[in-house]
Parts: sequence; structure tokens; C-alpha cells
Amino acid sequence: MDLGIAHRTALITGADSGIGWHTARLLLEEGATVVISDQDQDKLDATAARLEPKRGRLHAFAADITSLDSLEALHASVQDAVGDIDILVQAAGVTGAQGLFHEISDEGWVKTVEIDLLGPVRLVRQFLPSLRKGGWGRLVFVASEDAVQPYDDELPYCAAKAGILALSKGLSRSYASEGLLVNAVSPAFIHTPMTDAMMQKRAGELGVSTKEAIASFLAEERPYMELGRRGEPEEVADVIAFLCSDRASFVNGSNYRVDAGSVATI
Repeated sequence: MDLGIAHRTALITGADSGIGWHTARLLLEEGATVVISDQDQDKLDATAARLEPKRGRLHAFAADITSLDSLEALHASVQDAVGDIDILVQAAGVTGAQGLFHEISDEGWVKTVEIDLLGPVRLVRQFLPSLRKGGWGRLVFVASEDAVQPYDDELPYCAAKAGILALSKGLSRSYASEGLLVNAVSPAFIHTPMTDAMMQKRAGELGVSTKEAIASFLAEERPYMELGRRGEPEEVADVIAFLCSDRASFVNGSNYRVDAGSVATI
């Protein structure tokens, strides 16, 4: 399917692996110019080499979304390399502090919210002028099922992702008349390095294999995931790519769940 973005320029954060990486791959395949960003430049360079060895339409710049100075430097690098962007995909994030509410300190809350909510706020503030310039723009946030179905052992993450949905909806009302459409995608238990680490930790705690840890997690913690497996990052990237495209010209302020039914409500 032609997504109509061959002449567009996209910035994707959290792009050295997982959902961000696959989104970059899809947008490159559609002919877009893509800038990928994450914290480690060496990892980004290796990622870029896998995505597009010749690097004709691909650029890679490290940045920390919690740092205003780092984001200003990223903006300057993007401007020098490709000019204004048309598409911004905010996929960077962490699970953050885990445990029951009474076990999590202020430090755990602050660090998680700093990365998962204030980081996206600062990123969007930095690149919003570019997105508003051309009369056509797309902004996609990667949220989570946890935003609407919170789990008691990762409440800082849940609260931050709920904030992302509110931010996305609010922005969608502010700028749609200028041609900038804003949406969110909420995955559940996707096969990424983040969930790999979670399952390896679970396997160690239970004294079982990683495969057995995944199976028990699905049965005990995610019973409404009717497909009975982790999602693949490309399955989320497909939805993100659609929302970045001309095909989504009447989609604004929406939250697309890519969760195999994990969220129990309608």
C-alpha cells in the first residue's frame, strides 16, 4: 500500500530496537527520509547500518529526551541534515520503577515520569514549530495498555502513560486546523528488549525457562490477550506507519490499541 509519504521527513525516537526500529524500516520502505534517535550513538550507527547500509535517506543522532540541552542539539542536527520534519514518532521510554505502591520511593516516581511523560513533552515542544510549518504533519505517541488498564506493580509507568494519552488528545485539539494530526498507539506485551528483560527476571525469580515465564505471565497477568502470545514489534509498527500516512487523513485524537484484546473494556 502506498502511504503517500515518499516526500516526507520523519523523526523517530527510541529507534535503536523494537517498535521504533521497525517503524523506521517501514517508513524508509515507503520512501520517507528518516532520522532515528536514541541515547547511544554507537548502537544507533549499528542500527542504521542494518536499516539502510548506504544511509541515503537515513540519519542517526543520539539524544536524551529528558535533557533540554540534548534536545536542542538534536533539533540543530536534524535541521542541518534534513530541515524541518513532517512526522514525529515518540517511542522512547522505560518500564521504570516497579513494585507495590508502598515500595516505590519518590526517586522512582520522579525518574519514571521524567522519562515517560516529561521527556515526550520536551521533545514535542522542541519540534512542534517544524510540525506546524507545512500545513501537513503527523505526531504519534507510543503509549501502553497500562494507560487505561493500570497494574499495581508498575503504577509510575501506568500514570505516565495515562498522561501521554491526555497529552495526545489535548494536542490533537490544538493543531488539527493547521493540518497536524495527533494520535497514540497502545501496545500490550510486545516482543522487545524491554519485555525480554522483564521475562528473564521473571524466569530467574520462578526458577523456570524464559519460555515458561512468558506462558505463566500470559496466563496469570494478561488473561485477556486472546491470541496467547507476545505481539511482534512490526505488528505495532504497521499501525504507527498508517497513522503517519496520508491514509489516516481523517484520524485525529485517537488511541489505537494493539493488544490482542488485553484491555478488558470496550
